[in-house]
Amino acid sequence: MSGRGVSGRGVSGRGVSGRGVSERGVSEAPWPLELRVRREDRLLEIDWSDGRRDRLPAEMLRVESPSAEVQGHGGETKKIVAGKRMVAIVGAEAVGNYAVRLIFDDGHDSGLYTWEALRRFGTDQARIFADYLAALEKRGLSR
Repeated sequence: MSGRGVSGRGVSGRGVSGRGVSERGVSEAPWPLELRVRREDRLLEIDWSDGRRDRLPAEMLRVESPSAEVQGHGGETKKIVAGKRMVAIVGAEAVGNYAVRLIFDDGHDSGLYTWEALRRFGTDQARIFADYLAALEKRGLSR
C-alpha cells in the first residue's frame, strides 16, 4: 500500500499476499494493483492484476457496505440504506493484505471491503445496483 492510501487518493496493492496462490505459485484470482479514490467523481477506481479496471460508485459501495450496520447483526436482515446518491469516499486504509476500509463523507467507516468483494462489485455492478434500486422503490424510498 502506498503512502497515498493514508490520504485516500490511492492505495497500492502491490505485494499483497492475500490473493490465493496455488501450490505451483500461480495466482488463482486477480488482485488489486492499485486503488484510487476519485472523490470528485464519487467512485473508487481499481486496477486489477489481470488488466481489468473497475470504477465503483461510492453510492453502491456505501449502501452495500459489508459492515454489520448494513448487513445486519447476527440473524438480522440486511438494511436498505436510502439517501446516499451524493455520498463520497474521503479515505481508504489498508487492512492487512486482504482488504481496505473505506471512509465515507457521511461518517460511515466500519466496512472492510475484501479484494474478493470488490471484484464481485465490479463484475456484478449492474445487477447489484438494479437490485438496490428495486428495493428502494418497493419501500417507497429514494436515493
